[in-house]
Amino acid sequence: MITVEHLTKRFGDFLAVNDVSFDVSAGEIFAFLGPNGAGKTTTIRTMVTLLSPSSGRITIDGLDLAGHQDQIRKRIGIVFQDPSLDQNLTAWENMDLHGALYGVPRRLRRERAELLLRAFELWESRREVVLQFSGGMRRRLEIARGLLHTPRILFLDEPTLGLDPQTRNQLWTQLKQLNQSEGVTVFLTTHYMDEAENCDRIAIIDHGKIVAIDTPENLKASVGKDRVQIRTADDQTAIAELKERFELEAAIHEGMVTFNVESGEQFVPRLFEGLSQQIKAVSVSRPSLDDVFMSYTGKTIRDAEATVGDRNRAHVMAFRRGR
Repeated sequence: MITVEHLTKRFGDFLAVNDVSFDVSAGEIFAFLGPNGAGKTTTIRTMVTLLSPSSGRITIDGLDLAGHQDQIRKRIGIVFQDPSLDQNLTAWENMDLHGALYGVPRRLRRERAELLLRAFELWESRREVVLQFSGGMRRRLEIARGLLHTPRILFLDEPTLGLDPQTRNQLWTQLKQLNQSEGVTVFLTTHYMDEAENCDRIAIIDHGKIVAIDTPENLKASVGKDRVQIRTADDQTAIAELKERFELEAAIHEGMVTFNVESGEQFVPRLFEGLSQQIKAVSVSRPSLDDVFMSYTGKTIRDAEATVGDRNRAHVMAFRRGR
């Protein structure tokens, strides 16, 4: 359904997307997982024809992006990070207007609007002005609207950003039901690990490059080891002793000395015997997608977001000095 080959996108001397290649099968829920600023939104905006690639090739539903942009736009639905609803219209009016703009016949768009509003539990609120909606209701309405013209592919850019966990789970339940009942292919970007768990496959992206692609289960299995985090009286000394005495590479992540080791719970007693520094706190966790991200990039996704933020600020300052 989607094929991307050697996609590159530059903004001046800034390389936002760096030689990215992947494919998405029909009916699949596929995610780009990475920190803010890693190139996720730039990639998705290029695929939906809002940006032109610097180089590379994109095929959507068998159509080459370079010569069939109008046909592609009719086959896709898009939900952006930023709100795009008309807040002065009702939920029903937003749906009806979207259908009219896409040329959906009146009878069909009303049937689709009712079906989708009911699926996303918004039918009872259809006559309410969107301005009165909660954030979760607005997000559900945006996704319902994006599906009204029966797209072959639904693109979601950070679909649950800013929503509370309960609302996020509710939205995902409804989205997966629509994915199964309508067979729509879903491509989304996210930096939430638990959200990525809902997907059939994940591409981990960092600094504009894909570093791994597989199912969540296979990615976690590729790490294999448990994640151990400790806080000591002198973390730098503890890092040096872990390398010297246990041949373990450790680093400070999220304020704690972090490393991976097999059978973490059995290893912890050895830490208390082998380290000269007092251990003030310790935690052990099974491999997670955050561990996968750290395994492939050398940092957690939170650390990566801080690094990317610094890099982007430096790029903006350099751009301003050059003007």
